[in-house]
Order: sequence, then C-alpha cells, then structure tokens
Amino acid sequence: MEARLERLEAVQSMVLEISQISVSSRDVTGFLQAVHQALGRIMYAANFYVALYDKQQHAVRYAYRVDEIDAPVDPAAWFVLASPDQSPTAWIILNRKPLLMTAEEDAARENAVIAAGGEAWGTGARAEHWMGYPLLDQQKQPLGAMVIQSYEVSHTYSEEDQALFALIANHISTSLQAVQSLDRLEQAVADRTALLEHEVQERRRAETLQRVLYEIAELSITVTETELKFSRLHDIVSQLLQVPNFMVALYLPEEDEFSIQYMRDEKDADLKGQRFPMGAGMTSYVVHQRRAQLIDQQRLQQLVSDGDIQVLGSSDLVSWMGAPMLADDCILGVIIVQSYKADIIYTEADLDLLAFVANHVASALARIKADSDIREAYARLAQQNETLNHTLAALQTAQAELISQEKLASLGRLVAGVAHEINTPVGICVTATSHMVEELALIRKDFEAGHLSKDGLQQFFDIMDQSLRIMTSNCQRSATLIRSFKQVAVDQSSESMREFDLRTYLEEILLSLHPKIKNKNISVKLECGKGVLVRNYPGALSQIITNMLMNAIHHGFDGREQGLVTIRVQVVQDQVELEFADDGIGMDEAALKKLFEPFFTTKRGQGGSGLGAHIVYNLVTGALHGTVRATSVLGEGLRYQLRFPQRRSLPVKEG
Repeated sequence: MEARLERLEAVQSMVLEISQISVSSRDVTGFLQAVHQALGRIMYAANFYVALYDKQQHAVRYAYRVDEIDAPVDPAAWFVLASPDQSPTAWIILNRKPLLMTAEEDAARENAVIAAGGEAWGTGARAEHWMGYPLLDQQKQPLGAMVIQSYEVSHTYSEEDQALFALIANHISTSLQAVQSLDRLEQAVADRTALLEHEVQERRRAETLQRVLYEIAELSITVTETELKFSRLHDIVSQLLQVPNFMVALYLPEEDEFSIQYMRDEKDADLKGQRFPMGAGMTSYVVHQRRAQLIDQQRLQQLVSDGDIQVLGSSDLVSWMGAPMLADDCILGVIIVQSYKADIIYTEADLDLLAFVANHVASALARIKADSDIREAYARLAQQNETLNHTLAALQTAQAELISQEKLASLGRLVAGVAHEINTPVGICVTATSHMVEELALIRKDFEAGHLSKDGLQQFFDIMDQSLRIMTSNCQRSATLIRSFKQVAVDQSSESMREFDLRTYLEEILLSLHPKIKNKNISVKLECGKGVLVRNYPGALSQIITNMLMNAIHHGFDGREQGLVTIRVQVVQDQVELEFADDGIGMDEAALKKLFEPFFTTKRGQGGSGLGAHIVYNLVTGALHGTVRATSVLGEGLRYQLRFPQRRSLPVKEG
C-alpha cells in the first residue's frame, strides 16, 4: 500500500512537472525530452517516441524518438501517414484510440494483413510489449501519438501502467497544444522576421536601383554625348553588382563597327578609343542575338566549338555578361561585365539587372543624341531662316522695283498712245497753217502787183475760214486729249486722295486709252450714272482700269479681231461696286487660281511681266481699301468684281 501511494505521489509530481515544463519549454522536442525523463521515473521507458500529425499534409514527423534497436529519425522530416492497416502509429492517430500489443498479437496482426493482400504491418523491430495512446486536442482531433515499448520479456506494462500512461497522454496533449501554439507563434514570428528582412533587403535593393537609375538619368541630362563619362557609369553600376571588369562599346551602324568608349580589365590591355568591325566575338554575338547573354566557361567552350563566337580577349574568364543598349529597336552599343574569379559568379538575376540598366543607359544615350540632333536642326533652321529672310527681303525689293517699273511702263505706254493720238490733229493744224501761209503770200503778191480782184479776195477769205475751222477743231481735240492725259498721268504718278466725278473720270481714263482700244478694234461700253462723286485715290483707280484693260487686250482678245469690254458701276450702301467684264477667251480654273499671284503670266517669254493683275489686287485691297475677285469660264471671258468705299476720310496732315 505504501509503495502504491509513493507511485501515485510520483505520478502527481510528474503531472505537475509536465505542466511546468510546458510553460517554460520553447520547443516541442525539448518539451518531449523532458517528458521522457519524467516518465522514466515512474515506469520502464527505455524506448519512447512521439509522432506529431499534420492534417493538411496528412503526414507525421517523429518530433522525439529514443529506441534501443531502431535507428534515429530526423525530428524535422515529414512522412506521409500510412493507412491504419499498414502502421500501428497510423491506426492510433486515425482511429483516435489506444492500442496495446504483445509480440504475439503484433505478429498475428501482420499475418492477417498479409493474408488479406496488404503490406507489412509496421516497420522496425518487433517489441515484446507495445503501448500507444492518441494525443487529442480539445475538439478530440488527433495531434499525434505517444508510444512506449519494451524489447524484454521482463519489462511489460501492467494495467496500472496502462492507466498511468493514458493519464499522462491526456496531460501531454493539453501541454503539447500550449507548446505547439508557442512554437507556431515563434515560428510565425521567425517567418515574419525573415520576410521583413527580405522585404528590407528588397527595398534597399530597389532604393539602390532607383538611385542608380536617377544617377544615370542625371548623367544624361548634365552632359553631352562627347562629354559622357562612362567611368562614372562604372561607379554607378558598382553600387548594384561586383564589376571589377567593365567595358562599354558603342555601335556605329554606318561603318558596322564598335568603338570602345570605356574599358577596365584586370588582364586585358585598355582598348579605349579603338574600333573593331562587327564579327564573331562575344560582343558581336550579343548584338546578333539582340538580348542579354550570360556566359560561363562551359557555355563559352560550347559556343566556340559550335562556331558561334571567337574569343578575342582573355579566355580564362569565369563568368561573363553582355547586355545590348537598345532604344527604339536600334542597337546603340553593348555593356560588358566579366569576372576572372570563382567567388564572383553572375546569375540570371544579375543579368536581368544589367539588361535593365543597359536599357536605361540606351534611353539616356538616345536622349542625348536627340538633344544634339535638335540643337543641330535648330541651328540649321536658324541659318535657313536667316537665308530665307534675306531672300524674302531681296524678293520684296525686287518685286517693289518691278511693280514701280510696271507702273512707269504703263504710264510710258499711255504717253506713247496719247502722243500718237495727238500727232494727227497737230499734223492737220500744221498742214492748215502751211496752206494759210501759202495763200497769204499769193494774195499779198496779187495785192502788190495790183491784180487783186474781188473774186480773188473772196476766195482767199473762204480758204482762211475753212482752214481756221479745221485748226480750231483739231486744236480743241488735242487740248481735250492733253487735258485727260494730264489728269490721268498726274493721278497715276501721285498718291493724293481727292473727290472726283466717277463717270467723268472713267471717261477720261478711257479717252487716254483710246489709241490702244482703237488699234485693236475693241469696243468699251460704260454703264455708270452721272453725278456719282467719289472720294478716294483716283490714281489707284486709273492704274486698275488701265491694267485690266491692257490685260484684256493682250490676253483676253489674243487672236481675235474684235472684242467688247463692259464696265458697270453702281453704288450700294456707300460702297462702289465696279464690274469689269470682257468677252475674250477666258481662263481655266488652274490659271484663275493663280491670277493675282506675282509674276504669273500666260505670255511668259512674249513680253508678259505677270504683275498686271497682282498690281490690281494690291491697289484695290491697299489704296482703295476694297476687295476684288475674279470669275471666268474658258471661252466666255473674264469678269472682275471690285468693291470699295465711296467716300474715304481725308488723311490727317502731320503738324
């Protein structure tokens, strides 16, 4: 009785110890080891193990195992849980019931399984007495199994041992949940800490990459293409990778060559400034492939044996990377990084990083080139603009001179026409005067000789009377022509605004142009009311009518024996509407669109200056402050429609 009480006290002490251990223990394995030591004080426990079950994985791991015969198992390794017919541990976990077996009972189970066509029952050495209890949580779900066994016949487990083991299994289940919760919490904290450390590293890496890209962008903004320092680029890339050997080669598509812009190499000589043609080297291979390449010694030998590349530099490289600088699908060059040391091995991640940097360097180079091209284009444009301004000024000067010459030529033709027209009446007057002188000499001779008769004197008077009438008529005609010419000529040669009778002035213009009209058998019909007073620039109007009439004579009636020009004038709301129309050959649509352009003429090389209609347009829109448009149908003549103010305000004189 006393021994039984001592054992119960030991069991009670063990239960308390298990509770204390579960509170202080930091991991499951340590907790189970302490449980094993405590269990050994109340019963035989030389062979003891605990299998923990993961429902999601449907797997077990032997978190703690001590065995006199079987080999130890990694406590962190997971094994797929067998079926209840294959493993006593699985039978306990899945049935959530205890299992006790002697060696005979274990053998009988195995024979029954094999007889049923199953596999072997259990693994490891067969125990003389085997006892296992499930570990269950508060919802009676399996946490695993606790097993104790003996390989000696002298050590078997009594009913009391079985009851105590069941009691201890219940306490271990409760304590195990607390330990596992703490373990899971610590594992979650560790995982979260590792994740945070990874995120911090990634963030630092991203910040470094961002700083590198910013420095690359800043490098491209602050310098020109010729000033770009690739040594600075080497320093920038060194912030991301170990790059003891670094080279930048720019591609020259016109020559199909590479130009070494920067080179730092532990073995090869510095080739900066040298060029080499596109060939079969590793740099050329990157250009041909148009993507970044990672080459180690094994791949290098394979590429060489396949004839894809030729080694131009040191062949004892350990790791090599080349990234093309691509901008708008154009190769600008290649960035090369290589290592001769086994402790510097580049990875695919490093290759992606170098390719990323190469793309940004390509963008920077493209931006530099674009800025340079823009500056050069702007300089060329400025020079061309200056040249065009000089040319325009020269053309404007030449145009002004040609227009002035055209005006003078028009006035000269008017003078010639009027002079020719005046020549006839003046010649008649000269002839009449000569005849009168001769008759006077004859009558004087008869008078002095005393032969003057009444009939002779009367005949002399008749001759004088007829001659004087002829002279008077022709002198008046000459005076009228001269007066009209004088007014028109003065108006054309001056820019004075005055008030004039529109019909009278138009008649004077037509009278001054009569010699030109008469020689071409052209009739002019004027439809204009009397008493229409206009205050504007008469000289401009005279030049306009002259140019339109001369254009009609030279172009509209070319090849025709006669023609009709109609001038219609009406006043509508203080606006003079003047229509000038001829029934000549007209113009097609293409020629009509160019009618008012300077130097456009259908008589190129036949005396046409191409300024007649252009002067008309300038005078109507400028001097008269009006508008003009022309319409025509081929074969039906040309029609000008002018509109200008009837009464303009007189210009204010300075002073």
